[in-house]
Amino acid sequence: MGSDLAFDLEAHRGGRALLPENTLPAFAHSLTMGVDTLELDVGVTADGEVIVSHERGLNPDLARRPDGAYIAPPGTPFVKLRLDEVRTYDVGQIRPESAYSRQFPDQRALPGTRIPTLRELFALVRKSGNTQVRFNIETKIDPNHPDETLDPQAFVAKLLGVIEAEKFSDRVMIQSFDWRTLLLVQQQAPNIPTVYLTLQRGSAPTVALDKATSWTAGFSPADHGGSLPRTIKAAGGAIWSPHFGDVTAALVTEAHALGLRVVVWTVNKREDMARMIEIGVDGIISDRPDLLRQVAGEKGIALPAGTPVAP
Repeated sequence: MGSDLAFDLEAHRGGRALLPENTLPAFAHSLTMGVDTLELDVGVTADGEVIVSHERGLNPDLARRPDGAYIAPPGTPFVKLRLDEVRTYDVGQIRPESAYSRQFPDQRALPGTRIPTLRELFALVRKSGNTQVRFNIETKIDPNHPDETLDPQAFVAKLLGVIEAEKFSDRVMIQSFDWRTLLLVQQQAPNIPTVYLTLQRGSAPTVALDKATSWTAGFSPADHGGSLPRTIKAAGGAIWSPHFGDVTAALVTEAHALGLRVVVWTVNKREDMARMIEIGVDGIISDRPDLLRQVAGEKGIALPAGTPVAP
């Protein structure tokens, strides 16, 4: 299955190295440039609105009050805020001197930018006239912090409700580290591909090869020959989305033999992009979709057309 579908060039959080993450200006910029997929994250407010945000609550490195002061950590979870309250915060500029600002020193600040709703993103894409671009939507839900979001059933119901009402079901993938939400999507919207996110490194890995974790909805690779691709296939996944540092050519080959696609996150350096393409991944999620277009083009990959649009 690896080769019959085109390479998937994905703008991570709309392309956050360039413009404020998960905002309409960032998504508009990526639509104008040309990407295959807008990658984004969603949460649900106290009044049931599906909003676009990577954190489960207000991010102290991004959110400023009307007086211009950044909020103090920890940020209030969205499940405790109404949409009209969320709208009062400005997320258009990274807190100066923060680790996040050092990570993306060239991001163009756009003070006054608000957290958008998923409906607003769909409206922007309609306005652009782009009928091809897809959406890779991550459910921001953490099994270890159940009080900070709706439960998986309610969360998925809200998300699928918006996607179906807006008639974007045929252009959406739903991804998560919390596989409970993916199993619910498979039951309730079997035509929507599910994307199984995994992290095996660092201080907070979400999967282990020898046991189930709180993230894997009871699935243990130990029951599937110690293989993550086989585990994800057994769970019903269409796409495996590992951290790019966790992937080898052999694992890509194994996943393809099972009919899984492999889309890696989050790849921002030219040499890493080139290496991932060389080992046969089906797509790359990047904060630098502009650089990824360059590298993919050099590798002979057909690039998606841009559809100019203003936010």
